[in-house]
Amino acid sequence: MAITKTTEEDKIEIVGTGKDIQVRTATVIKEDGVELTRSFSRHVVSCVNTVKNEDDSFTHTDTDISSESTEVKAIANAVWTDAVKAAKKTANEASMV
Repeated sequence: MAITKTTEEDKIEIVGTGKDIQVRTATVIKEDGVELTRSFSRHVVSCVNTVKNEDDSFTHTDTDISSESTEVKAIANAVWTDAVKAAKKTANEASMV
């Protein structure tokens, strides 16, 4: 009777103007190779984080993707162009006005 628990990124989607990366992670528990349960968690990775300062200016910081999987890093590096980052900054500012 061997019980195993594995996790895998089973769905990665690119959405929106800012090319946000939605990552779904599946946690699977098996007994003797037979799946008993499967549960999901999600997180979103955006190319730029924006903070509105007290003087109404904005500070934009590129997202640190060093803790993401190799696949998510590759996707981010492919789709987060300078034009995408600029559009995301503009959208973030507009949502904070």
